[in-house]
Amino acid sequence: MAKEIKVLGPGCPKCELLYENVVKAIEELGVEANIVKVKDLMQIAAHGVMTTPGLIIDGKLVSQGKVLTVEEIKKLL
Repeated sequence: MAKEIKVLGPGCPKCELLYENVVKAIEELGVEANIVKVKDLMQIAAHGVMTTPGLIIDGKLVSQGKVLTVEEIKKLL
């Protein structure tokens, strides 16, 4: 079953870097995943994220306010 991954952020450089790192981690692990960028501030706030970027994996908020490395993301997956 594919993982559901959401990268939350308005499109700032840190948000884009987190998205790129998620893509790299998925590719390196060979995991099947649906990656969604959430840029709408209302949706971001609805997920409880007060500082972007935020990362949600399978409905669980696992990080906010920092750019995780590829290795950190791989551990979360």
